[in-house]
Amino acid sequence: MGLEDGNSENARSWARFLATCLVGGVVVAVGVGFGVSLLGSQERHGPQLPLGFPWRRKKNRPVRVYMDGCFDMMHYGHCNALRQARALGDQLVVGVVSDAEIIVNKGPPVTPLDERMIMVNAVKWVDEVIPDAPYAITEEFMKKLFDEYNIDYIIHGDDPCVLPDGTDAYALAKKAGRYKQIKRTEGVSSTDIVGRMLLCVRERSVSENQHHSSLQRQFSHGHSQKFEDGGSGSGTRVSHFLPTSRRIVQFSNGKTEGHFYYSIPCLDSRMKVLSRTARIVYIDGAFDLFHAGHVEILRIARELGDFLLVGIHTDQTVSAHRGAHRPIMNLHERSLSVLACRHVDEVIIGAPWEISKDVITTFNISLVVHGTVAENNNFQKEQGNPYEVPISMGIFKVLDSPLDITTSTIIRRIVSNHEAYQIRNEKKAASEKKYYEGKSYVTGD
Repeated sequence: MGLEDGNSENARSWARFLATCLVGGVVVAVGVGFGVSLLGSQERHGPQLPLGFPWRRKKNRPVRVYMDGCFDMMHYGHCNALRQARALGDQLVVGVVSDAEIIVNKGPPVTPLDERMIMVNAVKWVDEVIPDAPYAITEEFMKKLFDEYNIDYIIHGDDPCVLPDGTDAYALAKKAGRYKQIKRTEGVSSTDIVGRMLLCVRERSVSENQHHSSLQRQFSHGHSQKFEDGGSGSGTRVSHFLPTSRRIVQFSNGKTEGHFYYSIPCLDSRMKVLSRTARIVYIDGAFDLFHAGHVEILRIARELGDFLLVGIHTDQTVSAHRGAHRPIMNLHERSLSVLACRHVDEVIIGAPWEISKDVITTFNISLVVHGTVAENNNFQKEQGNPYEVPISMGIFKVLDSPLDITTSTIIRRIVSNHEAYQIRNEKKAASEKKYYEGKSYVTGD
């Protein structure tokens, strides 16, 4: 007889026994005794559940999980990690590592703590954020997580996170039995993005070709680069990201308070139903290297209506207006980053450059907005103004951008300090090598 059959037989025996007691008029006494016995067993050994049954906390409170990280140059890989972590609990608390800790363990961050805090707070799967989190889970900080923040599990990806001395940053959490692991998102990393930016600069500066070739090898882990013809005829770097409809749906689904999230198909018909009572605000752009400036302008745009629709331009459109070296991230990568933002209700993947009357009518747009800080703000002076129609309809508004940050700002930070980031990458590679060598020696793997 199997374990499940045994459990079923025991359950039937208890049912017959209780039925007998009920007839005898002593069900209350037996029930109390049975409850005490069962409770005592659970307190000593945990819930007696069949193998594979999902464990839930005995206390009547949500399961809280914790995940930390640098979240430097935050991309859709970070967002996907947070999405997976949130799925392991009811509430996700995120620790953002301080600038000082990043410098000691990895090298200088590209984006400072205040910008990284804006990015993490904007991810729709995040419930709470802890600033200045330590890079390593120390015993003191772990106790604080468990006692003050009521954290049940500490989450990290399946890629190693090693300290300068080669030890595992999550060793204590694993030892405590309060550690859970998620899958790393393949096809993107901060190091890879830095490499793309440096390659983009190389395209613009042939005279520095030899210097950037060495950087190319450094930031692409020695792999040869693949190129394809862009809309302008110049070679642009191909991302390793392979988009799937499932991943797009994962990022499209999910709800935060007061927000609507719809899947991509049949967007126009659903928006028509929504627009009977909602004020739809539209903003478009490249949203390349999605950064804190993007998040803040989206936040302000969302406050002007009931529903924020974001148009994301195609790679060819971005290249045509910003140069063959752009965009750094491809259309689907940029779309996922925008979809992960809590201020965004829906996106148009591959939005047209010019906002026509048909676009406004199809999506029942009430207001079209544009920020004061952008790569190109001369659109009203140029022939073929993309906002000519909404301006003529009196539904166009320019918004004051809270942050003076553009994609070019991020690229300039990298280029101006590329030697530091090269050293940072070398340090990371050395730490990972030391970690794996130590693991092989101890475990024999």
